[in-house]
Amino acid sequence: MANRRKIILGSAGLLAIGFGASRLLREDPPILRPAGVPLSPFPAEATAELVTEGLDLTGKTALVTGANSGLGLETMRVLAMRGATVIGTGRTLDKASKACASIDGNTVPVALELTDFDSVTACAESVRALNKPIDMLVLNAGVMALPELEQVNGLEKQFVTNHLGHFLLSNLLLDQVVAAPAGRVVVVSSSALKWADETAIEWDNLSGERDYSANRAYGQSKLANALFSLELSRRLAETNATSNSMNPGPVMTNLQRHAPGWAVKLGDWLGPAFMKTPAEGASTICYLAANPLMEGVSGHYFIDCNPVSLGGNSENSEMAARLWQVSSELTSEYLA
Repeated sequence: MANRRKIILGSAGLLAIGFGASRLLREDPPILRPAGVPLSPFPAEATAELVTEGLDLTGKTALVTGANSGLGLETMRVLAMRGATVIGTGRTLDKASKACASIDGNTVPVALELTDFDSVTACAESVRALNKPIDMLVLNAGVMALPELEQVNGLEKQFVTNHLGHFLLSNLLLDQVVAAPAGRVVVVSSSALKWADETAIEWDNLSGERDYSANRAYGQSKLANALFSLELSRRLAETNATSNSMNPGPVMTNLQRHAPGWAVKLGDWLGPAFMKTPAEGASTICYLAANPLMEGVSGHYFIDCNPVSLGGNSENSEMAARLWQVSSELTSEYLA
C-alpha cells in the first residue's frame, strides 16, 4: 500500500510541476506572513461562494477579464450572485455574451483581445461609456506555456497577453477605479512566477527570441503580474483604491490547453483528487475583490485567501518601478 501511495503521489507531483502548481509534494518551508495584514477565517478549500456568503454587492460594479471560462466565469457568477453588476470580457463579443447569458444576475458583455491594443482601447471606451465607478477590477485572462515562440508586434505573446494588455487596460480605467468609494484591483498571478527567478524580467529579451522556454516565458509574465500590482499599490497609496495579486493554486481549467498531452491526460485522471475546482480557485479572487476584511489592504500577494511574503524578485520595488516604466513606453501610443 505504501509503494502504491508513493506512485500516486509521484504522479501527482509531476502533474503539479507540469501545471505550475504551488503545492509541490514535499515538506514545505515555513510560510512567511507580512505584518499587519489580517488572516482569513476560511479554510484552504473554501469556495468563492463561501468567502462572499452574506455579502450584498448591490450597486457595485466589477470588471472581470477572461470571464468566458474557468476562474473568470466562476468569479463573474459569484459576484453577480451577490448583487454586483459584472462586466465580463471575452476575446470576442460572442464569447463574452454567451458567458454572461449563462449565469444569473446583471452582466454586461464586452469584447477584449489583450494582444490587440486597439481592442483593449475599445474595451476601455465601452466601459467608460457606462459612466460607473469600478469597485472591483479583476485581471484574470491569460495564456500559459505556449510550446513555440509566438510574438505580438515583436514581443513574446505571453508577456503581452498576461501583463502588457492588462497594464494598458488598467491604466485606461484607473480613474474609474479611483472614483469608487474603495476600488479594488485583483491581479491573478501564479506560483509559476518562480520559474523566472534566475533571470527575472529579461529586459533585453522581451521578444523571447533568445533561448525561448515556454515555462520561463510564462513565469516571467506571472512575475510581471505581481510586480505590476506592487507598483500599482504604491501609486494608489494616496487614494482609497487598493491593488493585490494572488495565486489561485493548481486549478484544472482550459489555461492548460497548451500543456503536453501526457500532462492533460494525467490531469484528467488525477486532477479531481489533487487539484482545485474553479469554485475553489476563484475563492481568493472573490475574497480580495469583495470581502470586508480586505478593505484598505494593498500591495500584497495572497494564496488560499491569506497573505504570503515570497521575498525575492516578486517584492522588488525597484524592478516593479522599472517594469512600469518599460510597460508605459511599450504602450505609450495608446496611453496618450
